[in-house]
Amino acid sequence: MSADDDGAGEAGFEEWRHDEAPAQPPGASKPDPWKSFRGVTAGTLILEAIVVLLALPVVDAVGGGLGAGALTYLLGLAAVLILLAGLQGRSWAIWADLAVQLIPIAGFAVYPGVGFIGLLFTAVWALILYVRSEVLRRERLGLLPGQDGPPD
Repeated sequence: MSADDDGAGEAGFEEWRHDEAPAQPPGASKPDPWKSFRGVTAGTLILEAIVVLLALPVVDAVGGGLGAGALTYLLGLAAVLILLAGLQGRSWAIWADLAVQLIPIAGFAVYPGVGFIGLLFTAVWALILYVRSEVLRRERLGLLPGQDGPPD
């Protein structure tokens, strides 16, 4: 038996941990899973805008050059993505996020790498949509942290 072992073992630690857990005051708001989800979607849109802006020098150097059309397309796409990031609290935002993925996919006309960015982020948005459906399912079943349990 070591000097710092009080003989309580793991059961004693678990008992202590549960006793010391802070109780949520009555009337306190429960955690909102959608708040963090909105953060994930907004962050993804900002990252996508950064990637689109990083494509500017690539299109200029490797593509056919950065003409007025390509420049307008890429800057406009980045602006739309940044604006959408600020609208993630809306109920229709996830569907707008998915629909806007058609714009970078159409980037194959500007440069194949831009179209690839569109396909890559479409896959990311498909994963986000799956996570959203899983959160909805768990919320319905009462399995999310902060919920009281499954409804009767």
